[in-house]
Amino acid sequence: MRFSKYILPTLKEDPSDAVVLSHKLMIRAGLIRKESAGMYIYLPLGWRVLRKIIEIIREEMDRAGALEFLMPEMTNADLWKESGRWVTMGPEMFRIRDRNGLEYALAPTHEEAFTGVVRSLISSYRDLPINVYQINTKFRDEIRPRFGVIRSKEFIMKDAYSFDLNEEGLEISYQAMRRAYRVIFERCGLETIPVEADTGSMGGSDSEEFMVASEVGEEILLLCDSCGYRANREKAEYRRAVLPPEELKPLKEVATPDVKTIEDLAAFFQCHAGRFLKSIVYVADGKPLMAVVTGDREINDHKLARAASASSVELAPDTVVEEVTGAPVGFAGPVTEKDIRIIFDLSIRGVSNGITGANKKDVHFDGVNPGRDFIIQEEADITCAEPGDACPRCGAALSSKKGIEVGHIFKLGYKYTKAMGVTVLNENGVAVTPIMGCYGIGVNRTMAAVVEQHHDDKGIVWPASVAPFQVHIVSLGKSDKEIAAADEIYELLRQAEFDVLYDDRRSSPGVKFADADLIGIPVRVTVGKHYFQSGEVEVKHRRSGDMIRVGKDGMVRAVTDMLCRF
Repeated sequence: MRFSKYILPTLKEDPSDAVVLSHKLMIRAGLIRKESAGMYIYLPLGWRVLRKIIEIIREEMDRAGALEFLMPEMTNADLWKESGRWVTMGPEMFRIRDRNGLEYALAPTHEEAFTGVVRSLISSYRDLPINVYQINTKFRDEIRPRFGVIRSKEFIMKDAYSFDLNEEGLEISYQAMRRAYRVIFERCGLETIPVEADTGSMGGSDSEEFMVASEVGEEILLLCDSCGYRANREKAEYRRAVLPPEELKPLKEVATPDVKTIEDLAAFFQCHAGRFLKSIVYVADGKPLMAVVTGDREINDHKLARAASASSVELAPDTVVEEVTGAPVGFAGPVTEKDIRIIFDLSIRGVSNGITGANKKDVHFDGVNPGRDFIIQEEADITCAEPGDACPRCGAALSSKKGIEVGHIFKLGYKYTKAMGVTVLNENGVAVTPIMGCYGIGVNRTMAAVVEQHHDDKGIVWPASVAPFQVHIVSLGKSDKEIAAADEIYELLRQAEFDVLYDDRRSSPGVKFADADLIGIPVRVTVGKHYFQSGEVEVKHRRSGDMIRVGKDGMVRAVTDMLCRF
């Protein structure tokens, strides 16, 4: 491809609205352009990269035995209502009506749609197992799209769904996808960190995210270097410290006018925040719920929702807090006669002589003890793990990293097949419900993650597997004879079946070399004075900077050798 005939609008300066490195470089290198908030156009160079990533994903999915579909991007509301997610998906799902008043969703995911079509295609255990997938556009009305294509409103996803007769079959399908994902990301040149994850609105049991470490990542990962434990913050567990027992003090009320926050209370009582029983009122699926944790810990909404078996939890309005506790916000506590469901964190059982709200305005209890002053009927891990906490498996200190999620696999269980009435006849002719798995890869995110991991101070450094071109020819000739010589090199490399970008512009060498480094194609071939004088081209390795001069006869071999080093 000749540069002069290509649409490749490179930029010298970073765009003003780009914050993260991948966003800056993808715009500067002529890969994408912003259409509107959270919406991006892929220019020819960017689309070439995206297609190569898609082809790697397709090859490995096909190799794993999955069958490719192409599904409608607009899905019927009736399917979502069958599963119950028409309401629970919330405002991130685009909902529309056609001219006849029928409701549809611009699909953020396709569990319902694939379950619906598979329901019509299977009837017997002989039809299972199957794994179906697509590579298609998804839509999410992100409240705050940012970081370029890392969090956008429209994106390309590979989503796959397995259907098995039983849990043993699901385990086989799940492990096959785990292996395929590792190969996919390795082929894309990505170092990923697989971590345990929360299943969220997708439902199901086991879940694993494939993360790329990045300072701009929106996910926090908790890692144990001793035993290999890996989990994101939504899921990460930790070992609670065992506190020495104390002599129990009597329960007493303490006037605390306008003392509400943990910081204020710690100063008022002159003690550590871990002594406080922080009691927060939530609304879980429309019903009030109190969560109680120690004052030095942050409540994990995902864990709380899971412990409450709720589709979602949100902080209760002040009016609800006053109604269920009898006091304003800041004075709630578990020592109460009110009929409210309470979930305690696992650490509360070990607290002695704690401090908590007395469910009265400007009053706290001191000397609060579990078992004597309140009964723990429900307890669960509902707090966030932090760096330095003890690993739940080996007890070593956890460390943390930020990460970008590029893939996520779930054991969905029976959530969708039961809700949507999917059955097959087993070997005994009895109707049974198949069990599902779900496996997603964010294609656009994968592209951005490659840029985040593969760059230097000059620009992108593409792995050969996903590079838009393999070879970048830079011609420095000006005369007709010199231009003809560079054209000949271009044709030789094309005949050798290399994918070549040929910079034939009448621009300065500095501009051409800067663009070559910015775009980041693995091998650069410079046709300059050495070729015009001695018949040698310069072949340069983009990542290492290694450069050799070879004659025309050795050029193909030199390029091949350098490509093998990526």
